Amino acid sequence: MSSHDYRVLLYYKYVDLPDFEEYAEDHLQFCKDLGLKGRIIVAPEGLNGTVSGTVEQVEQYMDYVRSDKRFADIEFKIDEAEGHTFKKMHVRPKPELVTWRIENDDIDPKSFGGQHLKPKEFYDMLQDEDTIVIDGRNEYEYRVGHFRDAIRPEVEHSREFPEWIAENADQWKDKKVLTYCTGGIRCEKLTGILKKNGVDDVYQLEGGINSYSKDPDVQGRLFDGKCYVFDERVTVPVNQTEEDVVIAQCEHCGKSEDRYINCSNPVCNRQYVCCEDCEQEHHAACTTECLEHPENRWDAERGKQIDKYDHMPS
Repeated sequence: MSSHDYRVLLYYKYVDLPDFEEYAEDHLQFCKDLGLKGRIIVAPEGLNGTVSGTVEQVEQYMDYVRSDKRFADIEFKIDEAEGHTFKKMHVRPKPELVTWRIENDDIDPKSFGGQHLKPKEFYDMLQDEDTIVIDGRNEYEYRVGHFRDAIRPEVEHSREFPEWIAENADQWKDKKVLTYCTGGIRCEKLTGILKKNGVDDVYQLEGGINSYSKDPDVQGRLFDGKCYVFDERVTVPVNQTEEDVVIAQCEHCGKSEDRYINCSNPVCNRQYVCCEDCEQEHHAACTTECLEHPENRWDAERGKQIDKYDHMPS
């Protein structure tokens, strides 16, 4: 097969799905029979997933999803790939599509949230000096790439966002606030959380960074670094112009680098930025303690880790 015979799909849709557990079971069987790989979450509030497969497989999958009238208009974001970007196929029923854990959650993205902006509209608004830009992702995603001058969230997980917003919302109440995330799903409730905290003039990037990078009018401009993705690619390019830069640094030597690896200590398994030279020198361990850990999985003979656990941040 050529390098363009595989596709990666990224998608979500908020819709009432009372039969979510049965839907998840049937969905998993269909995906396995088809030969797809990826991660899908099914919840009472809808569907959120990313899968990889051949062109034929993903076409059949999109037809299957849209055959359910509840998902007839679902939007799929499509990337080309050299092969599968996942090792296995998971479809998990969960209480939420994104792990917010909001007490007494009454934020319904279908009726309450920020105004959607097309990439060109978002790009134009980014250049307004009175606009606040909030990254709706986690710190490790921001570290390797983000929109210029975007506020870095002081969070490690999505569930920490509601408290962080509540603590900071007062300073944004008289501002125009833009939000963005990888594919758009986190902003659906993030903008609602902002509005619940009195921030009324709120907007979100429709389709997220994924759609922004492909828009011919903006070509990823004003995004520095790469976009973190939750598959084996780990990061993907965004800025398609000469403005493209590397903004992260190797944690060992400080060299400009946007390459993430998993720590070779399975008890830690932290993803961190590391250049190829330091991966070999430090045996892929993020600290001395991890290097000396008795379960360290570095294979000195092969110069690589014996195995890597899947990284599934929330």
